[in-house]
Amino acid sequence: MGRYDRYILSQLLALFSFFSLVLVSVYWINSAVGLFDRLIGDGQSLRVFLEFSALSLPQIIFLVLPVSAFVAAIYVTNRMISESEMVVMQTAGCSALRLLRPVWVFGIVLALLLAILAHVLVPAARGRLIERSVEISQDMTGRLLREGQFLHPTAGLTVYIREITELGEFRDVFLQDRSSPDVETTYTARRAILVSSNAGPRLVMFEGVAQTLQTEGHRLTIVEFDDFTYDIAGLIQSPGTRSRHIRELSTAELLFSPRVFAEAQGFTLAAFRFAGHDRIARPFFALFVPVIAAATLMLGAFSRFGIWPQILLAIALIVPLQMTWNAAESVGSRQEGMAWLAYLQPSLAAMTAAVMIYLALRGHRRPRRREVAA
Repeated sequence: MGRYDRYILSQLLALFSFFSLVLVSVYWINSAVGLFDRLIGDGQSLRVFLEFSALSLPQIIFLVLPVSAFVAAIYVTNRMISESEMVVMQTAGCSALRLLRPVWVFGIVLALLLAILAHVLVPAARGRLIERSVEISQDMTGRLLREGQFLHPTAGLTVYIREITELGEFRDVFLQDRSSPDVETTYTARRAILVSSNAGPRLVMFEGVAQTLQTEGHRLTIVEFDDFTYDIAGLIQSPGTRSRHIRELSTAELLFSPRVFAEAQGFTLAAFRFAGHDRIARPFFALFVPVIAAATLMLGAFSRFGIWPQILLAIALIVPLQMTWNAAESVGSRQEGMAWLAYLQPSLAAMTAAVMIYLALRGHRRPRRREVAA
């Protein structure tokens, strides 16, 4: 690579990193607010929130990188034109194709990053995220460890703990079990502790009263107890065999799994095939995104008022490409034999890039005026 290529590539990578950091941060903060409320509201620790946030980052980065590359290519090309660097290079005899060479290299780097994310990091992070979500949903301990609040850790169960001591002992416990439609049982105890067993967590209450109300006949039974063990694990549904989400499956499984396996996971075979081919096609589409942006900006000549028409044209070219993917995904994931639609977006992007480069090459050719003899 020449000095010009290294200079432009370094500018692209630096701005690409900056815009990616900004967009990922905005996207992450937006999704983290709801995640924080849900996890902390269920009594989970800050460590669990940070773990879930980290596992969601690969998917966010995968979505943001093409946008960051597009913005970086527009910014660098616009600055080169406004500072007359592009004019100098053209005067030196560099064609538009030569000027776009570092942009092609940048596009290849972007495609490689997206390929690693699509085939390795995103499925692995998604699988781990779903596994941890299942574990958290089965954990009743964190939902009970809050004092001074009426909690509903599961349907039909209400818990109130006035105080939790430093040793983990509960003081003044109220527990109401309405899981059965015919029976409503209310437990009150002066003390309680949460213990673990092979069968799951259990709440051991001391010095309390159990009041059982029969719905039919409105019969109330009151029993005083010195100690009583409440089986919390009995309220937790066994997860059994977990179905795997389409985003956590490997590309090979999506492309070659039989129909029986796809339906066992709750998806159609068409959805499997389209998702697999889409993972292959997305990096190729990203390869042409910065090229389209840079080539479009090269269509106009230098102007002190800027090149806003070219920038708007570049945006107008990218938007239909995204709409094409939305339409292809809607059809390809529902109809078998239409997985080839996943390659429609990168194919149109390649054609658009070729047209923009051709127009840029024609625009840079200036007809020589014949000298008129005196």
